[in-house]
Amino acid sequence: MPGALFTTLSFFLLLPSAATAIGQTCGNAGNYTANGTYQSNLASLAATLPSNTSSSPQLFATATAEQAGADDAVYALALCRGDITTNLTGCAACVAGCFRYAQETCPYDKAASVYDDDCLLGFSNSSSILDQANNVTRDMGTLYEYWNQQVIPGDATAVAAAVHELLTQTAQVAAASTPRLFATAVMDASGSAMPTTLYSLAQCTPDLSAADCQACLQRIIGLLNATTSVRLGGRVLLLRCNFRFENMIFFDGSPMKRITPTSGAPTPTTPPAPTSTNKRSGIKPWAIALFVAPPLVVVALCFIFYCRRQRRRYRKGGLISDRNAPSLILPEGNVRLRQKHTKNLQEQDELDWEMEAELSEFSVFDFHQILEATNNFLEENKLGEGGFGPVYKGKFPEGTEIAVKRLASHSGQGFVEFKNEVQLIAKLQHTNLVRLLGCCSSGDEKILVYEYLPNKSLDFFIFDENRKSLLDWNKRLVIIEGIAEGLLYLHKHSRLRVIHRDLKPSNILLDSEMNPKISDFGLAKIFSSNGTEGSTTRRVVGTYGYMAPEYASEGLFSIKSDVFSFGVIILEILSGKKNSGSHDCGDFINILGYAWQLYDEGRWSELIDASLVPMHHSAEMMRCMNIGLLCVQENAVDRPTMLDVVAMLSSKTKILAEPKHPAYFNVRVGNEEAPTAATESRSINEMTISVTTGR
Repeated sequence: MPGALFTTLSFFLLLPSAATAIGQTCGNAGNYTANGTYQSNLASLAATLPSNTSSSPQLFATATAEQAGADDAVYALALCRGDITTNLTGCAACVAGCFRYAQETCPYDKAASVYDDDCLLGFSNSSSILDQANNVTRDMGTLYEYWNQQVIPGDATAVAAAVHELLTQTAQVAAASTPRLFATAVMDASGSAMPTTLYSLAQCTPDLSAADCQACLQRIIGLLNATTSVRLGGRVLLLRCNFRFENMIFFDGSPMKRITPTSGAPTPTTPPAPTSTNKRSGIKPWAIALFVAPPLVVVALCFIFYCRRQRRRYRKGGLISDRNAPSLILPEGNVRLRQKHTKNLQEQDELDWEMEAELSEFSVFDFHQILEATNNFLEENKLGEGGFGPVYKGKFPEGTEIAVKRLASHSGQGFVEFKNEVQLIAKLQHTNLVRLLGCCSSGDEKILVYEYLPNKSLDFFIFDENRKSLLDWNKRLVIIEGIAEGLLYLHKHSRLRVIHRDLKPSNILLDSEMNPKISDFGLAKIFSSNGTEGSTTRRVVGTYGYMAPEYASEGLFSIKSDVFSFGVIILEILSGKKNSGSHDCGDFINILGYAWQLYDEGRWSELIDASLVPMHHSAEMMRCMNIGLLCVQENAVDRPTMLDVVAMLSSKTKILAEPKHPAYFNVRVGNEEAPTAATESRSINEMTISVTTGR
């Protein structure tokens, strides 16, 4: 065991302090045990594979570590880009960085694939990862895509054909370029066919045959569609092959092939000019066109509208609405989904949804598409249980990974809440808000489709003794600042003022770089540009431990309600403990009073998560604790706005106010006992909570 511990320690010392990989896919092979044999084997590979890869003439290496038997064996491969032959040290550092990135983004996963600009790495507990034929013909589990959001100007059909030609020819050169199976190319701007010069790269692992390399590359080139093929750059990567194209040169050396587009936009033919006019009738040709053109335009528009409508019809069932729900006022520019009381208006309801989708950047999906993407909601694809139902991982045929939120019919979230979340978040655009890709409503099925974020949610890390060490202080500070920026956008900078009302760590999702994204807007409230507060006469909904006292006791909510929840999250991030739970908080029943006492007595460091010790950023930590306590003040007027919070976080010299004692100070609130199975089966987001505030 001491030897294994030394090897593991060497693994962490070897890896660079910062990882710069562009993305990863975490496998479905299960998790390994911390400090166990599998981790020791993985550390052994991390110590040898980087140098083996850089010293290989092909910049490619495979390895196996089988200490203590095949059950804990680890199989791995690494490949550096074929044009970095003059920087072998960079190759080794890149592979080592990928090991660290895998540890950070796929913690304790037995299988992972990591992609960097200059290299790639894959490891697994299955030897099939080293089986060339298997990986080329069947395995798409290592697929990763990245696309530039800008579009190449010009005729879309001609551009798409030119991009496809560029990549196809680059793939052919790569497959023929033994032994490295690597190629670069350029396609110069050529009029309407390709108005922008593009550079490309294609590469396969050198252990493939030329035919297998060609097949692998053609397979991922086939993933291009009408949207991605006109982007101003992109890359698609499998563990065994990959391609990339950009509008700027991104590789070393001169392109290995210069490609001229042969397929362009068809040249329009000009009809011959009329040689005479119809003198007998006295009608000029231009007059005929003037009378004929408008009806033709109308017919064409009707045909386009009809095609769009038909394209969105479902093969099974149709969109339904809550017939008893009141009319919902939507953000500016949207279509109102009004009450409909007769069956013959159901098609109009569906049409409203179609028009809504046309006006927004989200799609209305067919239920069969969702079933196919999630493999019929396979239990193995289940990511977790959300407030209103389970969330599944899915993948569309073109390779796009998604998170599917399937609203449970018994959850209590009706069609009104469903529409609220769809129509709200579809219009919100911010880097710290989760992106809604679309929705599906068929019969009793109400489904939301989000971007897939590989690192789950914040609570998955900060409340787990093994994973919390993966979040150092710098990462935690980035998360705090990101949540603050997202809330500021909702409260002040979005088109309408939005109060989230259910902010908590499980609703803070983390992307591949551990950046936070606020999610779950089912309980959000929308206000006009001047409105910032409201009240509810219905049951109070939210999550125990994060609700402001004025909302819990009187049903009053405002932007300061979200500020309170944010303050709780700050203290949880600092301490690694839940606000409400059976942990040691001295004489206090929650973390709020305990944190204030420690801060007031100058013992604030006793609150800090042990995984952050030794504290090299003590001043920042104490400052964040001060801000967190200001956010959880009992009276809403004493709490800062999110604009104030962002200013306090961004300036290390701004003098902060001293916090008073927080809400729920030294008072038992609700039932502290662990929830029973019956309680857990209910939606915690919809739990009715009665709270008595006190001092």
